[in-house]
Amino acid sequence: MLMTNTDQSREMRGDLRLQEPMSAHTSWRVGGMARQFYRPADIADLAQFIGTLKDNDALYWVGLGSNLLVRDGGLPGTVICTSGVMKALQFLEHDKVRVEAGLAMPQLARQCARQGLRGTEFLCGIPGTVGGGLAMNAGALGGEIWDLVESVETVDRQGRLYQRSASDYEVAYRRVVGPADEWFVAATLQLAPGDSVESLQQIKTHLARRSATQPTQWPNAGSVFRNPPGDYAARLIEAAGVKNSCVGGACVSEKHANFIINTGAASAADIEALIEKIEQQVKVEYGIGLVREVKIIGDRHVD
Repeated sequence: MLMTNTDQSREMRGDLRLQEPMSAHTSWRVGGMARQFYRPADIADLAQFIGTLKDNDALYWVGLGSNLLVRDGGLPGTVICTSGVMKALQFLEHDKVRVEAGLAMPQLARQCARQGLRGTEFLCGIPGTVGGGLAMNAGALGGEIWDLVESVETVDRQGRLYQRSASDYEVAYRRVVGPADEWFVAATLQLAPGDSVESLQQIKTHLARRSATQPTQWPNAGSVFRNPPGDYAARLIEAAGVKNSCVGGACVSEKHANFIINTGAASAADIEALIEKIEQQVKVEYGIGLVREVKIIGDRHVD
């Protein structure tokens, strides 16, 4: 359902930057320059800005920059960054919430728990925004965000806003397919009544487990590969003998083999080369082609 058309007569209210270093906006702390970088003031401003772009201008979306590798040559198009903006959360009737795409998933989990709503606790350890979670069907601990989605709001290349039902999307493990050239700006989630103390304790337990099993003290992008059916990517990587392998400043984590960490001086090229090395070794040893969970974008070569 079309919600509104863009009024391009209004002045843009967001933050526009040119030649912005993407290393400042990715959790791996690597990446070249974005030709154009825009942080919108709100959803209306976002729609207004997108409506001014040329149809052939490449468009990239970044939240907290996790699950993302930007190559050293940077991005030739326009980056839309929702981190720190578009983060409103509304508590609606019948245990529903409307959440904007820029809200971090751990914040969503905590705020719903404090409100006495159950269902988002598993999101507490996923270091990304709701928009990124919707795009990839983020999940953990047996839960997936699309299990909660009733409807979503999107924007297209012309800056038009839509409201769509969850049934408009094909959803699977780490995969979401819907209307082409539309991006998520908000979602309505159906939760259940719960107990705040119990939910907050569950979140505390989840975070303690995450800290004990993942290299949270190092720059990383979360799980690099999807788990193959009936197996775990980390087990295959370790069994193939590439745990603790390094390329330049990029290393496979000693704590969790499905994580690659930046030890301080890694380039995006180092990380990508290590990803390819892991894929090749697992393929040679087990005949399994690991599927990347991390998205790799941008140009390889620095001008």
